[in-house]
Amino acid sequence: MKVAAAAYPLDILPDWQAYEDKLAAWVGEAAGAGAELLVFPEYGAMELATLAGLEIAGDLEGSLHAVAERLDRADAVHAALAREHGVHILAASGPAAGDPRPVNRARLITPEGAVGVQDKQIMTRFEREDWDVAPGGPLRVFETDLGRIGILICYDCEFPLLGRALSEVDLLLVPSCTEALAGYWRVRIGAMARALESQCVSIMSSVVGDAAWSEAMETNTGAGGIFGPPDRGFPSTGVLAVGEIGVAGWTYGEVDLAAIAEVRRDGVVLNRTHWDEQTPRHHSVTSVKLCADRP
Repeated sequence: MKVAAAAYPLDILPDWQAYEDKLAAWVGEAAGAGAELLVFPEYGAMELATLAGLEIAGDLEGSLHAVAERLDRADAVHAALAREHGVHILAASGPAAGDPRPVNRARLITPEGAVGVQDKQIMTRFEREDWDVAPGGPLRVFETDLGRIGILICYDCEFPLLGRALSEVDLLLVPSCTEALAGYWRVRIGAMARALESQCVSIMSSVVGDAAWSEAMETNTGAGGIFGPPDRGFPSTGVLAVGEIGVAGWTYGEVDLAAIAEVRRDGVVLNRTHWDEQTPRHHSVTSVKLCADRP
């Protein structure tokens, strides 16, 4: 199957129709190229805050609630497009109402209108110290017509135990939002490491460009990318496809579920199968002194 990872810029939306038109153009382009799974990035939904006015969009607290109030309506737009084009869409994540604080939520939408919800697990320093976004519900594995899908939102993919919890998935979606080039590479390295460990394919999408109207989103660096294990049936680099950093648009890649199953069964290495062999060795770590005593 062909998959598509977005490098997605945020816009100031003059009205709701502008949002619908933008999404229709993006989804139409990817579906027209033959993509069956479209992955939008973390916090791509923050542009919805501009519909409440730039003063609210520029306010950390106000923007959270402005987006949360519009998320259901945005999902209806995604659902209509998924049905029209016969594609699965990971809608750009955004703040959703939580108890007591908003959570960062991505939604996986099928052509039949089913919706799978995944919340971010571990907050970045900005999310916890400045924005007060809270961790949400548990990790989930989604059984779909495209295979088993898991979602690790941005920072979450930098934690191997979260990846291990989703080791049954064929496709690991990594919607991302990073300010600096270093942030992009942290997430990309995490996405590639999770593909290595679980012998799966990870699909990373990013917000790109500037959004000076938002204190939270003002600068964004990233690219779309599709990664697999550097093993039999996959590129030696593990990179199936990668976009140009900072350039808006889709990155496309071909994913073969049979290749994933085969590398898990009989790869040159079997990282996923051998994972548990770490545990006894971890518990038997011994400290060895190699430095000379100094007066």
